[in-house]
Amino acid sequence: MPHLRRARVFLQEPLAERTYRLRLECPEIASRIRPGQFVMLRLPECNDPLLGRPFALYDTVVDGQQQPWGLDIVYLLVGQMTGRLSQLNAGSCLEIWGPLGQPFPDFSGVEQVVLVAGGIGQTPFPAYTRYLLGRQGYGGVPPQQRVSRVLLYYGVRTAARVAGLADFQAAGAEVFLASDDGTVGWHGSILDRLIAEQPEGILLGCGPEPMLHSLARLAVQWQRPCFVSLETPMACGLGACFSCVTRIRTEQGWDYRRVCLEGPTFEAAQWYDAFALER
Repeated sequence: MPHLRRARVFLQEPLAERTYRLRLECPEIASRIRPGQFVMLRLPECNDPLLGRPFALYDTVVDGQQQPWGLDIVYLLVGQMTGRLSQLNAGSCLEIWGPLGQPFPDFSGVEQVVLVAGGIGQTPFPAYTRYLLGRQGYGGVPPQQRVSRVLLYYGVRTAARVAGLADFQAAGAEVFLASDDGTVGWHGSILDRLIAEQPEGILLGCGPEPMLHSLARLAVQWQRPCFVSLETPMACGLGACFSCVTRIRTEQGWDYRRVCLEGPTFEAAQWYDAFALER
């Protein structure tokens, strides 16, 4: 069951243009959460915004005995909630509940995993990289190398928006960048670079929905296993309100699944085909 706690802000720092790392002291959730899961955050004694907001686990923070005591959340300043988060200082408190959702697939024994991120979609991937390469354990699962290589294809608008590059490199990921304006990496979209280089391995994407549709379609063409982690807005995070449903293909046609409970990660073919059925 998810925990509901008050977490103390330990650190707030900028990572890139309009992008911040928020470190929260919350050992009960930090010791249970696994890569691919998320938490809901809400400002206490505040009715505007009234509802919590979902944020992916960026990574956990451990002490000298490798015991998790904190969570890192990375967010982009885009609206009222993130605007208020950016004003918090060390010692402030937030309401937090989690861990929520399902972890990323294990992929044990796979040679190579290719992570594809657009916008702020890179945020679930530092912890996942460390998990896959055996650099750190999560949620009571001890560290164990599961794959040989992790490649991160990361697309941004401009060089100033690249966030957490050093964290990915320290985690062991091989990073391939693309930018819309050509100020860093490949000049163009990250999918353009992916198509040009066609790296081997299972694909897993997170980012804007149009990018995920294109990635899923590409995986079908390449006959490659692919998964998508959705950034769907949600209200409760617990599966009770059904505000975050997405369509999934079934044997009968298509059905709805709750992103907060059955997701946020789905097989790309089932997710993409559910939309294709309507066309």
